[in-house]
Amino acid sequence: MQHISPIWLGALGSLLAGLMTAAGAVPVLFGRLPSRATRDLLLGFSAGVMLSASFFSLIIPALEAAATPERAAMVPAAIVCVAILLGMGAVALLNETLPHEHFRSGREGPEAASLRRVWLFIFAITIHNFPEGMAVGVGFGAHGLQGGLPLAIGIGLQNAPEGLAVAVALLGEGYTPLRAWGIAALTGLVEPVGGAIGAGIVSLAQPLLPWGLAFAAGAMLYVISHEIIPETHRSGHQNKATLGLAIGLVLMLFLDVWLA
Repeated sequence: MQHISPIWLGALGSLLAGLMTAAGAVPVLFGRLPSRATRDLLLGFSAGVMLSASFFSLIIPALEAAATPERAAMVPAAIVCVAILLGMGAVALLNETLPHEHFRSGREGPEAASLRRVWLFIFAITIHNFPEGMAVGVGFGAHGLQGGLPLAIGIGLQNAPEGLAVAVALLGEGYTPLRAWGIAALTGLVEPVGGAIGAGIVSLAQPLLPWGLAFAAGAMLYVISHEIIPETHRSGHQNKATLGLAIGLVLMLFLDVWLA
């Protein structure tokens, strides 16, 4: 594995993480659907994993990468702060520009009546999953297997409940179980694209490393705040969602320290 290009590692690691979306959606094929409360708990778990990964696997390494003996302490902090805001702003811009539809709040973005409903869902999921794949790729591109493996495992763990949530939502829109599972599985395939891009940027241009790490963190933080947490709190299961967040956060923290 040490002889594999970081770009290939980033693409492969994010692909494996993305495939967990398909694995998580498998229950819809057998009609065994968890309750809404359980789904909110699992989505809260996803948010906790992403939150922990953003800070411990991306933001802290970004601060370390930006620090040099000749730089004042405020410079690395400023670089990381700006990059986080750029990452959040980039996903927010996609969120406003691309036509897409949330599972509960309805259509957002430009009107696109000619687009079939399925593509509106795919746009929404792409916005959600791309920064996750990019974060995994940045981890591999920055520090190879040691840096990317905890992120790949963590993102893979949180992709499973997301895949289930996507498939269940599509079932509610009238899709067959097989089609709902297939669409949920396909949404995970955007992650290796983001992974290859993230790994390529930071491995080919080392000065961009802190920018890439913090940018990926900002993108994930936006998704947590704008997509996942509101979804888990809509049906009155915020206590279970918060419990899931706490478990996901500490599990990802443990994995990051242990595997790194």
